[in-house]
Amino acid sequence: MKLALVHDWLKNISGAERVLIELHKIFPQAPIYTLFYDKKFVWQWLPNADIRASFLQKIPFIIKLYPLFAWLMPTAIESFDLSEFDRVLSSSAIFSKGLILKPSTKHICYCYSPTRFLWDRNLNDQLSIYNYQWWRMIYKHLLRLWDRAAADRVDQYIAISKVVQDRIKKYYRRDSVVIYPPIGKLKIDSFNENCKLKIENYYLIVSRLFPYKNIDIAIEAFNKLNYPLVIIGAGPDRARLNKIAGKNVTFLGEQSDAALAEYYASCRAFIMPQEEDFGLTPLEAMSFGKPVVALRRGGVLETVIEGQTGEFFDDPISEALADAIRRLNENYNSYNPETIKSHARLFSSERFRDSIITLINS
Repeated sequence: MKLALVHDWLKNISGAERVLIELHKIFPQAPIYTLFYDKKFVWQWLPNADIRASFLQKIPFIIKLYPLFAWLMPTAIESFDLSEFDRVLSSSAIFSKGLILKPSTKHICYCYSPTRFLWDRNLNDQLSIYNYQWWRMIYKHLLRLWDRAAADRVDQYIAISKVVQDRIKKYYRRDSVVIYPPIGKLKIDSFNENCKLKIENYYLIVSRLFPYKNIDIAIEAFNKLNYPLVIIGAGPDRARLNKIAGKNVTFLGEQSDAALAEYYASCRAFIMPQEEDFGLTPLEAMSFGKPVVALRRGGVLETVIEGQTGEFFDDPISEALADAIRRLNENYNSYNPETIKSHARLFSSERFRDSIITLINS
């Protein structure tokens, strides 16, 4: 059996790219087809992979200008010639499910979600701050038509969570199986010996900084509580968040995996104020035995056990988050780090590998 992997693009590290890296470990000989890629990213994360890009790679500065060429991406993904392969496994958030393959080639799509900015009304409301012009709305409508037609080309869907499984059924009218993404092993190089951060009893957020991530809610809550909060991640909302953050809030920007492991291991608890389709970062924190405080929405309902591995809050407001932190602290001694670590191991790379191989071979 000849297998190919397909991913939308390779330009920065996020949950989808970490899943692709795990897929590459499972199938190291499989080439990776992608719309375009950043050479620095490939050198750092996929140095031994056979990367095959579309014609978009030839466009100067495509890594920065890619939103301007979104109208070409459906054509680019359809242009790949994958006739030599028996199986194609796409890692898709937007375009990769739209491959055109010969009838005998089976297309399995690992779907992070039906295209969020096309089908999620709440996300559209959040994106309205960027002042979408009328022509962009027309393009979005046309892309929605393509997205719905492309969804029918997939032979088998894999959903990253039950939440995504329900969306695939609703928007694409397709059944799917759930295989949870794996949490990689973040290794601590020098635990607390050379740790750059000298803050004790701090709470941790690891997230890209976008408005819909609700980081402002967490900052407002911690400003009132006056507890130390460390935020790791970068994004366009950084300047606004800086303005509302008190002295107890520390921004660290992007960090290496080794540094990230230290901050996970040293924090008091992990904070997740946003809704995610799955959410790898809470599980990464749990793999270090740390409890999680999370918004009671999305994929985290499938990974956090209330009272055992963390606490939930019901509404995305600072008062509700502050109350959840209060409950966490009242019961903090009842959280067993080994129990939390054991729960995180249910989402290991080994289980992911076994599930993927079984499905590919079936």
